[in-house]
Amino acid sequence: MVDGIRSSVWFYRAIFVGLAAALLFLKLLPLGSLAGDWPGPDLLLCLIFAWVVRRPDFLPALLIATVVLLEDLLLMRPPGLWTALVLLATEFIRSRAALTRELAFVTEWLLVAGVMVALLIAYRLAFAVSFLPQPGFGFALLQTLWSVLCYPIVVAASRLAFDLRKPATGEVDAYGQRL
Repeated sequence: MVDGIRSSVWFYRAIFVGLAAALLFLKLLPLGSLAGDWPGPDLLLCLIFAWVVRRPDFLPALLIATVVLLEDLLLMRPPGLWTALVLLATEFIRSRAALTRELAFVTEWLLVAGVMVALLIAYRLAFAVSFLPQPGFGFALLQTLWSVLCYPIVVAASRLAFDLRKPATGEVDAYGQRL
């Protein structure tokens, strides 16, 4: 019975929404918000990438867009910019699902790190083109580096807590469809 629930796509989608809400709540708490503090990693971005690499069918584009747009609105960022960039990045990774299935973890980590750096550059470039004020480049780069370093921890936690793994080649779901 439990195996049937855990194999449900909706179960994992609900878990993702719950984790995203918890991460947003923690991000909104006024903890360690002194000027000049080191930025923390973007754990929601790490979680999205880890889940899209492992099981792209668990996170549809609409769910990702909704969660990230809500994050944009709550964190008072320009609505939709970060959402569009994250959606493009996840679709880029999703389109390479067959390739990433066969990659070693270090190569996958480098792919995700490259996508995170590309997101940083695209986000800052959009701010520069529209002449919006932005935090220092070192601050944003440090947050991206923390996110890259936290990615393996998020992957390990997802594997241990939710048994989220890459499907094996030729693996089928309960309906006989290839994963």
